[in-house]
Amino acid sequence: MTTVTSVSYVPPAAHAAVLEDRTSLRAPLVFAVVILVGFGLLYSLAGAALGRLLFPHQATGSIVMVDGKARGSALVAQPFADDRYFQPRPSAASYDPMAAAGSNMARSNPDLRKRIEELTREVATREGITPAQVPAELVTQSGGGLDPHLSPLGAQVQFARVAKARGLSEADVAAVVTAHTEAPQFGVLGQTRVNVLQLNLAMDALK
Repeated sequence: MTTVTSVSYVPPAAHAAVLEDRTSLRAPLVFAVVILVGFGLLYSLAGAALGRLLFPHQATGSIVMVDGKARGSALVAQPFADDRYFQPRPSAASYDPMAAAGSNMARSNPDLRKRIEELTREVATREGITPAQVPAELVTQSGGGLDPHLSPLGAQVQFARVAKARGLSEADVAAVVTAHTEAPQFGVLGQTRVNVLQLNLAMDALK
């Protein structure tokens, strides 16, 4: 007895449609792989490697090392509790680099005004000056809450306290501040400023 095997007939038009579908899928899949691997992985690795090669200090967080120990980042403010140290600007993020943010309060916000008034009295008492002599930067928070710099005036009002706590003259303290005062970048970008962490480390290094 002869067995007849049935064969499904595929019209030429349907076969061509299947091939066309496979071809149309191949291009976007290949393009997706190129984008993910090329730009998502290789481009990022190349950029990170180039940055590490050209700017090794900045690429690793601008960490300030003293005697082989990390003392902080030159780009991130940190609080100092002792009277021997200069104080940075207040921070809305509690000096947490993982939560960088400003207070987002408008100037008309009564809570902001109250906080500034309280901080002004606190800073004036701490530094032994009048409230009118307190620089605005010592009672206002920067946009990111992590500004590591002070203006020379912001450091100057702290001379007396730091000098007294360290048993130094105000002239000695002023000389250290002057030595660590940075001019605007390229002479035009930014303002004259002092890095608080580096300034405090320089004060610790005084003999």
